Amino acid sequence: RKPQRSSTTPAIVRARYDAAQTTTDNARHWAMADAMSADGAASADVRKKLRENARYEVANNSYAKGIVLTIANDAIGTGPRLQLLTADPEINRQVESAFTDWAKAINLAEKLRAMRMAKATDGEAFAVLTANPVIDSPVELDVQLVEADRVASPIMSVLPTSNDIDGIILDVYGNPNTYTILRQHPGDPGSLTAWKMHYDVVPADAVMHWFRVDRPGQHRGIPELTPALPLFAQLRGYTLSVIAAAETAADFAAVLFTDAPANGEAQALEPMDVVALEKRMATVLPDGWRLGQIEAQQPATGYAEFKHEILNEIARCLNLPFNIAAGNSAGYNYASGRLDHQTYFKSIRVEQAHLAEAVLDRIFAAWIHEAMLMTEFAFLRTTGAMPHQWFFDGTEHVDPAKEANAQATRLSSNTTTLAIEYARQGRDWETELRQRAKERALMQELGLTSTQVAPQTTTDTDDDEETDTDVDQDQPA
Repeated sequence: RKPQRSSTTPAIVRARYDAAQTTTDNARHWAMADAMSADGAASADVRKKLRENARYEVANNSYAKGIVLTIANDAIGTGPRLQLLTADPEINRQVESAFTDWAKAINLAEKLRAMRMAKATDGEAFAVLTANPVIDSPVELDVQLVEADRVASPIMSVLPTSNDIDGIILDVYGNPNTYTILRQHPGDPGSLTAWKMHYDVVPADAVMHWFRVDRPGQHRGIPELTPALPLFAQLRGYTLSVIAAAETAADFAAVLFTDAPANGEAQALEPMDVVALEKRMATVLPDGWRLGQIEAQQPATGYAEFKHEILNEIARCLNLPFNIAAGNSAGYNYASGRLDHQTYFKSIRVEQAHLAEAVLDRIFAAWIHEAMLMTEFAFLRTTGAMPHQWFFDGTEHVDPAKEANAQATRLSSNTTTLAIEYARQGRDWETELRQRAKERALMQELGLTSTQVAPQTTTDTDDDEETDTDVDQDQPA
């Protein structure tokens, strides 16, 4: 029988990996490492503190607020647009038009932008499908946003249980079954005790929970700004220190100093005495004293570089290029800016795909279900499957002429389609072609002729584009 090791004997890990070794040099660095599960690490108390810190920083830090707004505007834009892909074009047009009108009636685009900002600041966004007879739409379906604080267990626990993850009740397969939503926000006035007792249990098929899964088995989200929160604090602290130093230096208009030794020949003066100065005044100084000014050494020469580097580090956890996070493209050229934006736009497409799966498809399914109950949409009961896709706002190209040339080349070489090219701009190719046909028919009716100009080929390259503007070539992209 193998003897048991004493509890006081330290565990020795034999490993060939340097990172697995605990030494006197790295012991403090790895002191906070743990083996907690995803839900255990993101406990209710931890998420509450992270939400509070992230909300405070976004509310008081201009960069944090601008970053969150930019992400929401770029990911959601003016709102998603539905394209139905059934075999009947007339059904497609009717459903698309009715859904667009309903989305405007409930301000769907605004709610989606709020959800995206909550996902960045709170770590997760909740929305409940409810009935609302007040909205100006035949379909009385509504999307009600719920802040993450309200999705919680009535009796708060330090660690989540096996089937209750702070208000999310899981079934035997690990899927959300119901959501416990408090009727009153814990932060409302007078809710210190009552918020724990009044709640609703909402089925999971009526709740949309949008968050980023970082670990297997994770059921609640943490703020996407979490890795950047200490950096935001350092940025603001250093900025305030620089300003305070500059103000302190500016508070002294002039100082009197002498080269004479202590108890020397200079006339005795009261130390730290303050004398008010008048404009355009000539004066005689005491014997042995000279007049000097304090040179302001702030901001330091490394201040701008510090802000650049720390903002770059902040933006990295959000897949933002520096010029978008800072709102400043000084030092960028066309090629480096476009290269940096490729990663950002790819992350935006991933966000939009995730939004479509987690939120938009479920909203559309609920809307179709409600619409089928109405007389004007009774034909949808026999339509069958509703294949569809979502369009978002396209991104503007820096050089429209070069993009038009590239587009014409792709179309002429059959390496793309009109559907793909219009989708890049966030538009429905069928709608645009019908509109174009109407315009050309009207022009012929009025006797107007349009001369189509083919895009001109160009030999400009990215290397040439880099010399089009005055930039700092040493500035990192």
